[in-house]
Amino acid sequence: MKDFFTIIGGMGTEATETFIHILNERTHANKDQDYLNYILVNHATVPDRTDYILDHTKPNPFEPLAEDIKQQSKLAPDFFAIPCNTAHYFLAQLQALTTIPILNMPRETIKAIKDYAPNARKVGLIATKGTLEDGIYDQEIIDAGYELFKPTREVADETMSLIYDDIKEKNVVDGELYHHILSEMVDGFHCDIVVLGCTELSVAQQRAGDHSYPVIDAQTVLADRSIELAMKNRQKSKHV
Repeated sequence: MKDFFTIIGGMGTEATETFIHILNERTHANKDQDYLNYILVNHATVPDRTDYILDHTKPNPFEPLAEDIKQQSKLAPDFFAIPCNTAHYFLAQLQALTTIPILNMPRETIKAIKDYAPNARKVGLIATKGTLEDGIYDQEIIDAGYELFKPTREVADETMSLIYDDIKEKNVVDGELYHHILSEMVDGFHCDIVVLGCTELSVAQQRAGDHSYPVIDAQTVLADRSIELAMKNRQKSKHV
């Protein structure tokens, strides 16, 4: 297969399924051949990223992710997409293993804020405690000239419950809780836009029902960027 990219997924599987749905839904296609070429690695047994970030005595997700990158690099994809925000804690180490570019999900998301909310000044972040702790979004937000707001412990705990207790454990979305979290961030803490910095939050966004809160979904941004690059590479290949 030519003109393809590799998705390193399975963190978690339901979130990866949502990513694939978003990717295909947002691809402009009128026939089968218009869709994108990609390989999906659904590596469901990768150890929990947040557990390791908060406690380095826990199993390290880096080794299985590194093995995925090394194995897939032998197939020469055009690029990698990793639809797991917390896994980007290892991005620099993973990129050092290959010359094939790995899309930087946090960076692409913050770059896209200007399209979602041109007048935004205060950017809120909801995510796993691992992502809040490792700061993969912090400098991107600050360097882009925004004010960064991280949730209170209470809101962070509610977010973890939504991610782990509901979506990961039961594959259900508590829409009322999700909307409450967004309300806290927007109405309570006056964020101009809220970054959905966990792919399980993308699942919540898809399933919880309509709302009017200003959010930017990192997983959707990653899908859009993947489509853009894949189509660019396909067009380039046609002219070689």
